[in-house]
Amino acid sequence: QVQLVESGGGLVQPGGSLRLSCAASGSIFSINAMGWYRQAPGKQRELVSGITSGGRTNYADSVKGRFTIARDNAKNTVYLQMNSLKPEDTAVYYCNADIVATSREVYSYWGQGTQVTVSS
Repeated sequence: QVQLVESGGGLVQPGGSLRLSCAASGSIFSINAMGWYRQAPGKQRELVSGITSGGRTNYADSVKGRFTIARDNAKNTVYLQMNSLKPEDTAVYYCNADIVATSREVYSYWGQGTQVTVSS
């Protein structure tokens, strides 16, 4: 079995920063793409940022220049550094990873979600 465990959410004032982490554990052979999604109340889940196993990144237009995604392949962990946070960044943030299990089957896994609230 594989688990994704997120941490780092919380309450922050506008203009502040937070760093999210997501660690994968379990029967992992390798990890392909990893990414962060978010879902605000009453809205659909949307892609915030993704990163390939080789380090290639992409970002939603709304977070470009403010958020930075990174991964540590040795630790099976992906990070999301969020700067200059705005109230509209308020959402539950979910980690996602395409994991190659030790059986060599590939599955997409989700974390449990972590709340980010940007408010004064």
